[in-house]
Amino acid sequence: MSLKNDLDMVKEELNSEEKFFEKAVITERFVKKYKNLMIASVIVIVILVSANIAYDINKQNTKDAANAALLELMSDPSNEAALARLASLSPTLRDVWVYSQAVSSRDSAALESVKSSKDVIIADLASYELAVDSKDEATLESYALKQNSIYKDLAHIQSAVLLIENGNTAEAQEKLSMISIDSSLAQVAASLMHYGVK
Repeated sequence: MSLKNDLDMVKEELNSEEKFFEKAVITERFVKKYKNLMIASVIVIVILVSANIAYDINKQNTKDAANAALLELMSDPSNEAALARLASLSPTLRDVWVYSQAVSSRDSAALESVKSSKDVIIADLASYELAVDSKDEATLESYALKQNSIYKDLAHIQSAVLLIENGNTAEAQEKLSMISIDSSLAQVAASLMHYGVK
């Protein structure tokens, strides 16, 4: 009985070793067949990771250089070299700088230059400031009628104020009625309608 158990055990061991070697041979064939593809995949992954790291480093360096140029401009607003460097590194940040300087100095030419900015918000704000500076009801109305204007309701109120100053109360009331009751300026419009127009 013991000999039979020993033979069965040896047979099992041989079967398991045979299966192990069989799997090793299959694995070796697989590796030989796809070796180049596996090496190429590893190389591509290493290149992609390296390129991503290099891109992130370059992007951070560009940000740092743009911030340094902005700091130079903050200490010396007339530094044209820093402004040109900022324009090449970050055109949007340059437009923000020009806009802020134009608003503080009421420089219409500078506002006109950023009115066509690629940054939609800066372009809209510059358009609004130019409309306000014009003190022209038609220009304010033209701004207010543009789709997605940021200061649409404020432009209506300023337009209405200009109309009130010119004694055109009926038209002013019409402008004020365009302001939605959900607007944060609804209370101002209601006050103007009550005190300024009637």
